[in-house]
Amino acid sequence: MEFKDKRVIITGATKGLGKAMAFAFAREGAWVAINYSSDDKSALETESEIKNIAPESLLLKADVSSRTDVEKMISSVLEQWEYVDILVNNAGIIRDKLLMFLNEEDWDRVINVNLKGTYLCSRSIIKTMIGRKSGRIINITSPSALTGRTCQTNYSASKGGIISFTKSLSREMARFGITVNAVCPGIISTPMTEDLDEKTKKEFLNMIPMGRFGDPEDIAGAVLFLASEKSRYITGHVLVVDGGLG
Repeated sequence: MEFKDKRVIITGATKGLGKAMAFAFAREGAWVAINYSSDDKSALETESEIKNIAPESLLLKADVSSRTDVEKMISSVLEQWEYVDILVNNAGIIRDKLLMFLNEEDWDRVINVNLKGTYLCSRSIIKTMIGRKSGRIINITSPSALTGRTCQTNYSASKGGIISFTKSLSREMARFGITVNAVCPGIISTPMTEDLDEKTKKEFLNMIPMGRFGDPEDIAGAVLFLASEKSRYITGHVLVVDGGLG
């Protein structure tokens, strides 16, 4: 198993893409720490399922936009596991509105969870990675960061910031043997896309050259690649996984 006994933290890992990543790493023998912020029911269900697969697992309730929560979370993991090999910054939210109707609270919350959360989690883990001269940080961004999207000025700004953050941090960490990359998912089959009406689904599908929505496992596979030794000479890269949507 490629990730046997590797220690992995995934934020926002009890639903959707994050959950798929957690199970993908677990199936490859990794120890998996799954973070969530509020949905205790989904978190406990995910924890119960993943315990049957992962050699070791932790369930971590923390708001990634809170420095106190993040520092407690990372300290707890290091206390139990001593070190972390891989951090996946996946936690994210959307609050879509036209800018003229977008209040400051919705702006701040999206920026704080998506961008500040990536900063806080990365900053809290890099010291132990530097000490071991080894590590992988993988950040999840969005096509909205590359092209913009109506009603998503806050979300696009947060995800665009993650791309710039990724490129800058990769330069700082390269000399320590740590790679920092990002994955940019296209339209993925999640509960959010399942709720779309049939007309909208068809319009989206017509835009995708491969003719289908991505599966969460498609994104998990890209994350595993960037976490593996196969990608050891790749850093500062944004891997777009969108079926050719472009």
